[in-house]
Amino acid sequence: MLVPPVLFLGFALLMFKGLKLEDPDALPSVLEGKSAPQVEVLPLGDLPVFSGEALNGAGVKLVNFWASWCAPCRVEHPHLEALADAGLPIYGVNYKDKAPNALKFLADLGNPYTAVGADETGRMALNWGVYGVPETYVINSDGVIILRFAGPLTQRAIETTLQPAIDAAKAASAARD
Repeated sequence: MLVPPVLFLGFALLMFKGLKLEDPDALPSVLEGKSAPQVEVLPLGDLPVFSGEALNGAGVKLVNFWASWCAPCRVEHPHLEALADAGLPIYGVNYKDKAPNALKFLADLGNPYTAVGADETGRMALNWGVYGVPETYVINSDGVIILRFAGPLTQRAIETTLQPAIDAAKAASAARD
């Protein structure tokens, strides 16, 4: 007689604990706190090519996976341009896209990227743990991934998630120097 209510209470507690996640929309990344995986991209038109050397040194930077066919990438694009205008280096990885479409996207909307490369097969994205585009990674001066943000960067996401991670990475770098 006592077993069903106890089982129900146990199940209810498990469900409640599951609902109390910090951010239920956040996708976990096993790469946070680890060195960024290898950069494996092809040139995109005559744009400066993104290479792995860019991830080490020279302060905090972003790696942004995007595509011309991605509607949320268009939404986040003005925010990327604002971050680039503020002096934050952003490296773009064009994901499973056709080069002419990607180049037209940048010509129409502007190019916020310090350097860019094409990941035509999706191999680099797979190695980085990308679920879908857009995704943005904050990389510190040691080439370590500090944050992975899945989805389009909005002003709110920048203020509440991205900027605190950038500030923490800058503070940690300054403390080491």
